[in-house]
Amino acid sequence: MIARPSFRTLRNLARIRDLWRRGARRLAEFLPKGLYKRSLLIVILPMVLLQTAVTFAFMQHHFELVTRRLSESVARDVAALADLYSRAPPGVDDTVLSQLAAERFRMDATLLPAGPLPPALPRSFFDALDPLSRTLPNELKTQLRRPFWVDTIGRSGLMEIRVDLGDQVLRLVTRRALAYEANAHIFILWMLGAMIALLSVAIIFLRNQIRPILRLARAAEDFGKGRDPDFTPHGAREVRQAGRAFIEMKRRIERATEQRTAMLNGVSHDLRTMLTRFKLSLALLDNSADSELLQKDVDEMGRMLEGYLAFARGDTAESAVRTDVGALLEDLRADAGRHGAEVSLETDGDLDIFVRPTAIRRCVGNLLANAERHADHVRISARRERQFVSVVVDDDGVGIPPEHREEVFRPFYRLDEARNQDEGGSGLGLAIARDIARSHGGDIMLTDSPMGGLRAAVRLPV
Repeated sequence: MIARPSFRTLRNLARIRDLWRRGARRLAEFLPKGLYKRSLLIVILPMVLLQTAVTFAFMQHHFELVTRRLSESVARDVAALADLYSRAPPGVDDTVLSQLAAERFRMDATLLPAGPLPPALPRSFFDALDPLSRTLPNELKTQLRRPFWVDTIGRSGLMEIRVDLGDQVLRLVTRRALAYEANAHIFILWMLGAMIALLSVAIIFLRNQIRPILRLARAAEDFGKGRDPDFTPHGAREVRQAGRAFIEMKRRIERATEQRTAMLNGVSHDLRTMLTRFKLSLALLDNSADSELLQKDVDEMGRMLEGYLAFARGDTAESAVRTDVGALLEDLRADAGRHGAEVSLETDGDLDIFVRPTAIRRCVGNLLANAERHADHVRISARRERQFVSVVVDDDGVGIPPEHREEVFRPFYRLDEARNQDEGGSGLGLAIARDIARSHGGDIMLTDSPMGGLRAAVRLPV
């Protein structure tokens, strides 16, 4: 039978999985978020790691071989000098031998009194990685066959070798460069050169690949804001395919919009014709209480019809143009003042952006009319933020309860004393306003107003 894992094992595996997920999420916070930087990371990081490993292995092998050959040569010279000093005839001047060692072997040679050699020096972890500290003692042991002591750990550029000749000790001091070739600077320069070359090539090619994707994203964003983007597919085959799909989708949406607009125009024409006939028939009747009630019903039906058609049409046929939102708000304030409403206006910053002016006028006008019906004082303020233009309508009315502030944007939603019910009773004022704001890439939020009533904030992207 197959043994089932114990509960403790499953719990440990679950902990390991949780730790892995936490580590992955924490690492994701430090990783770049853009496609361009992520692509660079995906391309460059594996190549740099592979280049580092290959270069380090090659350089290490190469310089270990060079160090071994140089150490072999130094050990041979030390053995030759040791034999020369030990076999020198009596009476030979040591100065002559020292000059010979300096001129021919590039070593400073001196004779010390006989005595024990110094103890082996302690080595750190990094000193143990030095190939000279391993190679030179092995070569000296092979060449000399005498007791010796070597110091290659010093931080200076010199090294010291002592050889026990029996009755004397031969002390040799020479440069480390004779037995060792440093490779750190060559390795660093090689890696920096390779990384710069790889990074330059990757940046050039990736920039050309990312640029068509950014153009496609800007075109989709402009189309979502109601603008007509000038876009032609470029780039790799997959990017061009996505671009052509976007253009085809844009054409289908425009055809559907044109068909809907044509249908609504036909429907509105027929219904307006019927309403006109009703009005003419009522005009021919005698003035009476019944005819006045019928006339009021016909007028209300006309207002409701206009509201339904405006919501269904959405003003999508209008083209976006650069519009001074401040001047548009001033016109709305002046119109409200002519109708007896008390409306103030405050503007700050550059409010010149690309919008559909008639649609924005309807959007803010619906919010303003909604505030006028339920408040005595209304204030409009507009200011430029980083990526948005914010238009805020404040009033001192009764407001809307927080739990109903999202519901009132639903078409035909009815609420007792609801502020989204326009005078015609269609319940489309706020729904039309939010639909226009979102068609521009923005939105409308309802909050409490500092004036005591309701605040309707419209955010339009620049």
